[in-house]
Amino acid sequence: MKVLVTGASGFLGSHVAEKLVARGDSVRCLVRRSSKIELLEKLGVELAYGAIDQADSLPNAVRDVDAIVHCAGLVKARNAEEFDAVNHEGSRALAQAAIEHNPGIKRFVLVSSAAVMGPCDPGQPHTQDTPPGPITEYGRSKLRGEEAVRNLRDRLPITVLRPPAIYGPRDSEMFAFFQMVSYGVAFKMGGGFDQMAIVYGEDCADACIAAIDAEVQSGNVYFVDDGHARSFDQMADDIARSLQVETWGRPVVPLAVLRLAAKASDAYAKAANKAMMFTSDKVNELAIKHFIFDTSATRRDLGWEPKHLFAEGTKITARWYRENNWL
Repeated sequence: MKVLVTGASGFLGSHVAEKLVARGDSVRCLVRRSSKIELLEKLGVELAYGAIDQADSLPNAVRDVDAIVHCAGLVKARNAEEFDAVNHEGSRALAQAAIEHNPGIKRFVLVSSAAVMGPCDPGQPHTQDTPPGPITEYGRSKLRGEEAVRNLRDRLPITVLRPPAIYGPRDSEMFAFFQMVSYGVAFKMGGGFDQMAIVYGEDCADACIAAIDAEVQSGNVYFVDDGHARSFDQMADDIARSLQVETWGRPVVPLAVLRLAAKASDAYAKAANKAMMFTSDKVNELAIKHFIFDTSATRRDLGWEPKHLFAEGTKITARWYRENNWL
């Protein structure tokens, strides 16, 4: 099978490409000329230069592949329009290019985000029937991308995946949590969450590949996590054990303080014309207490099971960070 992977120079996409090569598939990766491609070159994949927000690069990228795993997306942007250009319009353009230039494609896997859902009630995981309720511009742009692609489901076999936070070797987002704990402290931003879903990077990549092969109804949506809800304290404890350190405290940073700091970050971002991860919009996510999902349909329909629980995954991740001099 020949598979196009977008976002392959990033965290999740690199694991998808790596696993596809390992199982003997031919892989093409859509990458920008500015992307870091050392790993992809070692894998020996075909490189197609372009981007999902560069429409003229898409026909050549989608031509003659059997499936597409669309991992590319923006997690930070200067404004809502930038999020939309990639997460919404870029996803729609890629799906449309597949319809027009590769009508026989077997499957289009869209990696969306659990951020399309927003918080849930205590002990009541979101299901596939729960209406989306994003609370950030990122989440809203991912939802618009889902809707645009699913509107094409009668013309293109589509499967949508919604992972929550993803961690593991090569990840730079959750790395900040590991780095904080390595100093012996775990700040509870906004008071800390009570129930949170998470998934190990390689397990999420396995779900992407399972979605290629599963004969499911076009347009189906699936949550992807390891099936266990964890509190901030439980996650901090697991990371501390993986790093073999003790945390001296769990100080709480109140939401009011976070919102003030975020306003300062917003002002800097505007003055510097720069996209920032920490924004007033992002604080909305930090205020979430319960963020869990029912993945039974994912396991049943895709035949997928996560292999790593957080306690084990953090050990592998911490070892990778240290071996690669991140910590």
